[in-house]
Amino acid sequence: MSLAPRFGIEEEYFLTDLTTRQMLAEPGAELLSACREAIGEGFAYEMFQGQIEVASPVFTQASEAADFLGGVRERLNRVLAERGLGLLCAGSHPLARWREQHATRLPHFDQLFQEYRSVAQRSVLSGLHVHVEIPAGIDRMAVLNEVAPWLPLLLLLSCSSPYWEGMDSGFMSYRQVVCDGWPRMGIPEYFQNDSEYQRYLALLRRTGAIEDGGNGWWGIRPASRFPTLELRMTDACPRLADTVLLATLFRVMVAFAISSANPGAGYDATARWLLKENQWQAKRHGIEGRFVIDAGGEVISAEQWLEQLRSVLAPTAALIGEPGVYDAVQALLLSGNSARRQLDCHARAMAQGADAQRCLERVVDHLLQESRG
Repeated sequence: MSLAPRFGIEEEYFLTDLTTRQMLAEPGAELLSACREAIGEGFAYEMFQGQIEVASPVFTQASEAADFLGGVRERLNRVLAERGLGLLCAGSHPLARWREQHATRLPHFDQLFQEYRSVAQRSVLSGLHVHVEIPAGIDRMAVLNEVAPWLPLLLLLSCSSPYWEGMDSGFMSYRQVVCDGWPRMGIPEYFQNDSEYQRYLALLRRTGAIEDGGNGWWGIRPASRFPTLELRMTDACPRLADTVLLATLFRVMVAFAISSANPGAGYDATARWLLKENQWQAKRHGIEGRFVIDAGGEVISAEQWLEQLRSVLAPTAALIGEPGVYDAVQALLLSGNSARRQLDCHARAMAQGADAQRCLERVVDHLLQESRG
């Protein structure tokens, strides 16, 4: 068994008019065809016509991910710039209004809009999804239980959706607020092992709650089509370096769990209570949140939490060839996540006398620039 598990990344992008700074409602077949050609085999439609997704090939090291996604973003931006458009990669688009967006007319999306109505219609969101391969013979639910308590740390690093419908939402990840309206989203139910999880899915399929082959949409889940554990809670990241960093940190966490003698043994009802509270802190306050990681009730900062994580996972990071991951995460904590950078950009524009609309346009310009890289 390789010490360094293979992985893949899915990114989602908003197509944005460079003049109005608005998300496109109807990009048109010609534009989408050009985007598909620029991305290649990994192109996928999203729920709304003004969004697209790229699903990467399988990687063995972080540099491969950076090269591939960097090439995708470069080609897409070149195609879009020819049409006065740009690519915006963030959990939410600061100026998008969900009532104005047009659904993608495909059977799968039609079913989602019909079943989930306004919950689906409001989900003008972009996430970062990371798949990490789990070797045959290792229970993916046990690995999930080992990794799950760290989900809020991954979320707070990724927060990039403070603005919603042209307003400061008061959350660092308003995407998570919207996501929590869906069933089987956010914090996963507790399953001791994969057999218990499969019984749960079988029950939902028998009752018609999910379709055959369907799965939960939790912030972390065993993927249905691949032998992977999939991270889904994280917001899409404007800076490609942050995307690759979060994928690397998640990969280190999974590698640690895979190599553990009894992964998930310490995950119980109390750990899940704390996980839910820490997720709230992460989506509301981001890096400034206060977190509780054990039943003793001690409250720590994100930086203190990272130091504790470093002490546990540093040997694993070195073994899989990523010893610098913690220094990079520390730098991200010190400089601020995307949500903090957006809020700071807005504050600077306001201090310079810009009106409310212009302040938000500055934020969109900031995100477009970071997404170009």
